[in-house]
Amino acid sequence: MTAGPLVVLVGPMGVGKSTVGALVAERLGCAYRDTDDDIVAEKGRTIADIFVDEGEPVFRAIEKSAVHKALAEHDGVLALGGGSILDADTRALLAGHRVVYLSMDVEEAVQRTGLNAARPLLAVNPRRQWRELMEARRHLYTEVARSVVPTDGRTPEEVAQAVLDALELKEA
Repeated sequence: MTAGPLVVLVGPMGVGKSTVGALVAERLGCAYRDTDDDIVAEKGRTIADIFVDEGEPVFRAIEKSAVHKALAEHDGVLALGGGSILDADTRALLAGHRVVYLSMDVEEAVQRTGLNAARPLLAVNPRRQWRELMEARRHLYTEVARSVVPTDGRTPEEVAQAVLDALELKEA
C-alpha cells in the first residue's frame, strides 16, 4: 500500500460515490473528499459549465490534476469523478490504493439521476449514451478496483457496509 486515501471510490455518474463516501468516512472516523467538489471549488464553476465552455479535453486535464493532488494529500475516503479512470496515469497511480468500484445497471441509473441534462455527457438520448459510456469504462473501473460493490436495489447505508466488508475495514 502507498500513502494516501484509506479508500478510493470509483464508478459511473449517479452511482452514489458522494453519498456512500461520506457514510464510509463517518463509519471509519476519517475525512471525506470528492474530487468533483475540489474542481468546482477551485474553478468557481460547475462541471457542466466547464464542459460546455471549455470542452471535455480541458475538463479532463483539470480533473487529472485534481485527482493526482487529492491522492497525494488526502488520507481518508476519496470519491473520484466518473471519467477520472479514463486517464492512464491516473489508473497507474490508483494501483497502490484500496479502490472500490461502485457499479449499477442502466435502470438504476435512470431511477437515481433521471439521466438529465445536468450530466453533460448524457445530454442527447441519455439511456443509450449511459450504456455506451459504461461499455467504454466498465473494464477500466474493474482494472483499478480491488473490489466491486453492486449498488442496485441497496440503500446507501447497505452499500457503505458492503464497501467496509469488501475491504475488511473496521468501523471506528
